[in-house]
This record gives sequence, C-alpha cells and structure tokens, in this order.
Amino acid sequence: MKSITRHIALAMSLGLLAAAASAQADEFRAGFVNTDRIFREANTAKAAQAKLEQEFSRREKDLIDLGNTLKAASDKFEREAPTMAESQRTARQKQLVEQDRDFQRKRREFQEDLNSRKNEELQQVLERANKVVKQVAESEKYDVIFQDAVYINPRLDITDKVIKALNAAAPAATTGTPATK
Repeated sequence: MKSITRHIALAMSLGLLAAAASAQADEFRAGFVNTDRIFREANTAKAAQAKLEQEFSRREKDLIDLGNTLKAASDKFEREAPTMAESQRTARQKQLVEQDRDFQRKRREFQEDLNSRKNEELQQVLERANKVVKQVAESEKYDVIFQDAVYINPRLDITDKVIKALNAAAPAATTGTPATK
C-alpha cells in the first residue's frame, strides 16, 4: 500500500513538473530580425547610402573620365601604331602602360576608401538597429532575438516592427557629426 501511494505521489509530482515546464515553454518568446532588409529599407540606411553617394560621386566621376580618356588614347594608339616609328611607338606604349597603372591604382584606392566608409556607415546603422531591437525585445517581452538563421518561421519575424521604430527615431539619429573624407 505504501508503494502505491509513493507511485501516485511520484506520478502527480511528475505531472505537475510537466505542466509547469509546458507553461514555461509557452511563455518563451523568440523573434528574428533580417538585417539585410534593415540595410535596404530603413531610412537611416537610405540616408547613409545617399551620404556615401554624395561623398564619393565626384571621385567616381573623375575616375570614369580618366578611364574614358585612357581608352580614347589607347584606341588612338592602336589606329596610329602601324604608321609610327619604332621609337615613337615604344615611347607611347610605355606612356599608356604607366597611365593605365596610375588609373588602376586610383581605382583601387577609390574602392578601398568607399568600402571603408560604407562599413563605417553600416556599422552605425547596425548599432542604431540593435538598440531598437533591444527596445522592442524589452517592451514586448522577447526572450531572444536572432539576426542570422538558416530558416525562420515568418511569424517570428519582427523586422517590420524594428524598421518602423528605427524610421520613427531616424530624424533624431541622422543629425550626427558629418563624416570626414
């Protein structure tokens, strides 16, 4: 009789533990934020992109003009090379190679500077977005928010909420210090 009572008590205890664990599992809230969408759709990201375009547009135009000039000089050389003296042809060829090397160096420097500034701007957008994600998580009682996942159920995606909150905060956030060139 004593062992039956112990088994009943043990079964009831296990049932209560299972019910408590189930109730706790129902309260667990997870969410997901798609950072790529934030970088494409948030006003702060769009403002950062516009800022970069403005900052680098002049250098990009200069590079395009330099490339066009170099191509025109190369085409002219190809047309005139058969009628040139050997020494003149060699000198023009060396000059074109040097100009092309200079152009490639300038293009590489431009790309490095652009990538560096882009990373700086995206980092600022990400920092602002992470603050907003934390605010949404705290206000809506999320236990965890993921940014990278192989698969995510769309009902867990809170990216729209984050973008709306980020856009609402954007006017105050975009009045920071201007970036240096």
